[in-house]
Amino acid sequence: MRPARDITHAPYALQYDRPGDDTLVVRLAGSWKLEEGLPAMTELQRHLEVTPRVRRLIFDAHDVTAWDSGLVTFVREVVEQSTSRQVVVDQRGLPAGVQRLLALAAAVPEQEAARRRGARLPWLTRIGTAVLSGWQGAWDILSFIGDTVLASLRLMRGKAFFRRVDLALFLQQCGAQALGIVTLISFLVGLILAFIGAVQLRKFGAQIYVADLVGLAVTREMGAMMTGIILAGRTGAAFAAQLGTMQVNEEIDALITLGIPPMEFLVLPRMLALMLMMPVLCVYADLVGMLAGLLVSTTLLHMPLMEYLNETQRAVHLVDCGLGVGKSVVFGALVALAGCLRGMQSGRSAAAVGAAATSAVVTGIVWIIATDGMFAVVTERLGI
Repeated sequence: MRPARDITHAPYALQYDRPGDDTLVVRLAGSWKLEEGLPAMTELQRHLEVTPRVRRLIFDAHDVTAWDSGLVTFVREVVEQSTSRQVVVDQRGLPAGVQRLLALAAAVPEQEAARRRGARLPWLTRIGTAVLSGWQGAWDILSFIGDTVLASLRLMRGKAFFRRVDLALFLQQCGAQALGIVTLISFLVGLILAFIGAVQLRKFGAQIYVADLVGLAVTREMGAMMTGIILAGRTGAAFAAQLGTMQVNEEIDALITLGIPPMEFLVLPRMLALMLMMPVLCVYADLVGMLAGLLVSTTLLHMPLMEYLNETQRAVHLVDCGLGVGKSVVFGALVALAGCLRGMQSGRSAAAVGAAATSAVVTGIVWIIATDGMFAVVTERLGI
């Protein structure tokens, strides 16, 4: 705000009248713009402090020829000075635009976090808030999964609405563009498993069983799990960031306004892409992991190549490979659900988009580990 200036040389006019004992009229005229400066509040304070005391303040702005935020600022200061002295302010004499701006400024709600900043809630309140927040989060997840199931049923009936080109793009992003990181991680995991097995089994002269260890561990567990974790950190975070950015730009609201279901148009192609590419990447990761085990066995343990291959063929069965591939399909769906869920729940700020991406990675990894544990229990009970 510019400093106050002498109103005798200003393009505006300001006058205070007392038509009654308890009423003060503020008459405004001329051009009220911020670049011209604003009058001081000293004369207003003098009128508000005289006896008899002012109980009602009225504005008269019929002679105002032009105004901008300078008039709004001045009127706001007059209102604050009057309200602090319990003076009733009548704004009906102001221009309609000024009244709307003042109402908008007064309508901004107080943030509860700001009001309670520094105050520590009772422990029982904190527990209750955490429980309610967890319950709401669980309900949101179930609702999102239900909407996804309904969208999948519409897909089976051939009524789902999404662009095929989007599905092809997501297939490329989830598949071909992820081969590099999947190759590196799977090869290193295979090396680690082979080294651990070699160090321990060599003590008993059972180096041949390194092939069993690497083959079973990679096909049943590590191939699907490591691929899922890689895509959770790579693709799940990307999905959350994409949908979060769409929330910020109000693109999802625009889709809803146009009658396009976001679950079908945005979530369904991403989930299909991951569910289709995860088995392919899992098989590829299994082959790379077993190749790493072969490299360690033939170089460190001096095991003949055909002996390693024959032992791997004897130990690894089609059921083991099928179990890993089946897990990968489920993990792909979980990664897509986690990324899309956090993206759709994202707030409308840059910080919220980053938080959504981080939450998508954490949620996807936790779901993968928990589901893999459930698979382990079920397969043990079924004797697979």
